Amino acid sequence: MNQQLHQLSLSYPNKGQTQSDEVEGKLSLVRQALSEAGAQGLRLRGTDWFAWATAGGSNTVLLTAETGVAEVLVTAQEAWILTDEIEAQRLKDEELPGNFKLSVSPWAEAAQRETFVQEAVGGTVLSDRPTGSEGLLPTSLQQQKRVLTAPELERYRQVGRLASEAMTEVLSAAQAGWTEYQLAGAGAAALWRRGLHPALTLVAGERRLPVYRHATAGPEALGKMAMLVFCARGYGLYANLTRFVSFGPLSSQSADLHRQVREVEAAALQHCQPGTELSAIYEVLGQTYQQQGYPQAIREHHQGGTTGYLAREIVAHAKTSQTLVEGTAMAWNPSLSGAKIEDTFVLLDGKLENLTLDLQWPSVEVEGRLRPVPLER
Repeated sequence: MNQQLHQLSLSYPNKGQTQSDEVEGKLSLVRQALSEAGAQGLRLRGTDWFAWATAGGSNTVLLTAETGVAEVLVTAQEAWILTDEIEAQRLKDEELPGNFKLSVSPWAEAAQRETFVQEAVGGTVLSDRPTGSEGLLPTSLQQQKRVLTAPELERYRQVGRLASEAMTEVLSAAQAGWTEYQLAGAGAAALWRRGLHPALTLVAGERRLPVYRHATAGPEALGKMAMLVFCARGYGLYANLTRFVSFGPLSSQSADLHRQVREVEAAALQHCQPGTELSAIYEVLGQTYQQQGYPQAIREHHQGGTTGYLAREIVAHAKTSQTLVEGTAMAWNPSLSGAKIEDTFVLLDGKLENLTLDLQWPSVEVEGRLRPVPLER
């Protein structure tokens, strides 16, 4: 059993020199940003930026927090991990490549960290989550974070595969008499067994499914139909996917809703090309909803956008001017009342690679892509 779980769980590919080389590349980008902004130091506090800068390391202890138990500090000459005595040894042993020095302060004396930063930097400080007199990160660095490198993509493929396998495992075992809490718990357990953080496990059963787009799990029994949504995090990267299970044959009405949602998504995916603005894809979604007879659907839930080190790096809307480039990950989630579709894709060589495709899950071909359909049990 232990061997089986090990084979199923997250395993860092090519750890060691490859990770160190990746971090050196990231530090070079940070120093370019410092030069561009005329600043002397840069602090990265968020769980997203920490994972990016450390090539998949984690500063997370409290899963719901946006910041963690350590941060990155970079100057033109040095790179440190700032943390306290509680966390330092574990981070050194398990999370960090050797590119960083450690600055360790007593957990009860937070002011020591600020004194260290002032002395080490001696000038203007930028941050992803600025406080006091700190400035914002340059746009150029924020854009770099959203473009996946080859090592990041290798890790992301692993996260997506494990997340989709966990989804298939859980919904294949689910029962109509389970509560939404039970399904969410089973989903979280399946992700944890694979070494993934269950950052989000939304569940809606038969009654609540047509009522709420963002259905956090509750105590009701699932009934004849259920939706499960994952935002699964590994190496700081998010695999986002939605699946449905039907206990018994799918009704014709429900089948038609899912078909329409697939057609809305297909229209958006066809427009995911380098140079396309996110606002243009959002417009396509709105037009396709209207063609399907649901002109208000675009307003009833956000439609997704780019992803990566956040569940959504950028949520698309009518005024989102950012454009897609090679190496961008995205997760669109068009929905109707009682139906939704979502997977995590990455744009490579002008085509979309589905990172959360599980060939064991039932699917149909839509515009040349395999797209999930509800699992009928």
